[in-house]
Amino acid sequence: MTDKNIDKAKGRVKEAAGALTGDRRLKNEGRVDQAKGSAKKAVDKAADTLTGRKRNKKQT
Repeated sequence: MTDKNIDKAKGRVKEAAGALTGDRRLKNEGRVDQAKGSAKKAVDKAADTLTGRKRNKKQT
């Protein structure tokens, strides 16, 4: 699993835990982690487009 996927998964877990416990701070941290993962994915995709590299679907 790549770093961006770990961030997204960790974020989903934190957001769910925050929702279950009513902890808004934890829920928001989860959203931030998910956003970090999405941003990393977008940067990787842009870099691949600029360099002309293609990745396997399993790596994204």
